[in-house]
Amino acid sequence: MFTIAEKVNVITTSIRDAMKAEDKKPIQEMVELQLEGKPDCIDINLGPATKKGPETMQWMVKIIEEVTDLPLSLDTMNMEAMEAGLQIASNQAILNSISAAPERMEKLIPMATKYNAKVVGLCMSEAGVPRDENERLENGYNLMMAFEAAGIGIDDYWIDPIVLPICVTQDHVHALIKATKMFSELPEKPHMVCGLSNVSNNCDPKVQDLLNRIYLAVLMGYGMDAVILDPNDEKLMAVARGESPENEWALIAAGIKEGELDLSDPDQLAVKKTVKLFFEKTLYADSYLEL
Repeated sequence: MFTIAEKVNVITTSIRDAMKAEDKKPIQEMVELQLEGKPDCIDINLGPATKKGPETMQWMVKIIEEVTDLPLSLDTMNMEAMEAGLQIASNQAILNSISAAPERMEKLIPMATKYNAKVVGLCMSEAGVPRDENERLENGYNLMMAFEAAGIGIDDYWIDPIVLPICVTQDHVHALIKATKMFSELPEKPHMVCGLSNVSNNCDPKVQDLLNRIYLAVLMGYGMDAVILDPNDEKLMAVARGESPENEWALIAAGIKEGELDLSDPDQLAVKKTVKLFFEKTLYADSYLEL
């Protein structure tokens, strides 16, 4: 599994303040901390980047490349900032992301080919977030065709079916699983990526880590092969590397692999209860493990 470190993000107060002050130390320290988890890529998320977007992106790329030679994933809604980062990235960067909205495809796909960037295709259209797995597949397939037409090969892009919070949109959590399976059954399966931590956003902190790990294990079972995550979460990274017993337990609970769980084991029981949430067999509540 290809792992993309998520912590250089403008929504984090310390990162946002350091960006505004052009203080590289906190940002570089965050990158160095993430490197301890041995991710494959570093994400730079500037969000809208409406003020000094291009200048900020280039500064961020420069200071991060001072401490790592890992490839960078550039994530911003500001297309000028995106191009500014691609212009100076030393390694092949990832353009994160291009939605299926015509305006963004028309501007960003040529940008990706111009700078030989890899691409994340976000299964969102001009209508917004897809309503179900079928719209995810339709949007993703349109992106795949556009990438291929532009000469971006299947090994140079990922499709992101969009993770939403289980405490708000439990049906979308299930729809993403179904969409991942559908993409994997295409004649030529695309690589897929997801922003994992969204699934547990605003959930009780006591269950967030478990939700993240087991959701990733189930998605991996259906073909997810890249993830944006916290690389310093050792248990989560063990799942991403297929080195945790939770991988097998989740596959059994989801019916992807034959076998039985030992429900007298609290850890295996917790996995079973968690998987049932993802398939809408029970309704989410912060106290679901106690029910």
